[in-house]
Formats: sequence, C-alpha cells, structure tokens
Amino acid sequence: MNKVHVKTGDTVMIISGRDRGKKGKVMQVSPKEGKVIIENANFVQKHVKPRRMGEPGGIIKAESAIYACKVQVVCPRCGKPTRVGHKVLADGTKERICRKCGESL
Repeated sequence: MNKVHVKTGDTVMIISGRDRGKKGKVMQVSPKEGKVIIENANFVQKHVKPRRMGEPGGIIKAESAIYACKVQVVCPRCGKPTRVGHKVLADGTKERICRKCGESL
C-alpha cells in the first residue's frame, strides 16, 4: 500500500508545474497512483460526444489529477505551505502537525 501525505479536504498549495502558487482543496486522493485532484487547479480540456438525444457535446474544462509530491499542505495557523509531521499523543493516538509552527493539522 502506498501512503500519501495529503487527505481529502486538506487545503494545499501547488509547488511546481504550470499552476505553481495556486491554493485549493483536495477533492480526491488516489494513493495507488500517488495523485490528487485539487479543485480549481490543473484544468484540462475534454472533448465530449453527445450521448443522448438533445444532450450537448463539445469541449469542456475539467480538473485533472496531479502528483501528490507536487503539493504541500497549507498550515491553518501560519498560512505557509509545510511538510507534515506526526506526533504521538499521551493516549497513543497519532496527530498530524505543521513542521514550521507545530500546530495541529
């Protein structure tokens, strides 16, 4: 099983590629491929055929998957993109923390 450092619902910043600097929310994570889909980022054009009578065809814009290594989680407290650290609490549970300020993610 492959692990990915981001989860669905995280706010992330793209750190490389043509959409570098954009922030967005993670909509879907695919650990097997190591990719994530971020809302309002990495748009591609899809050519769609009309499937039913009266349904329009044409070119639509849709979000595409991007490699998870190209995104970093944005800390809610300091607002900076950061690596994710882990901290074991007293009751034995793990917690994700910001590497820059130590705040819980």
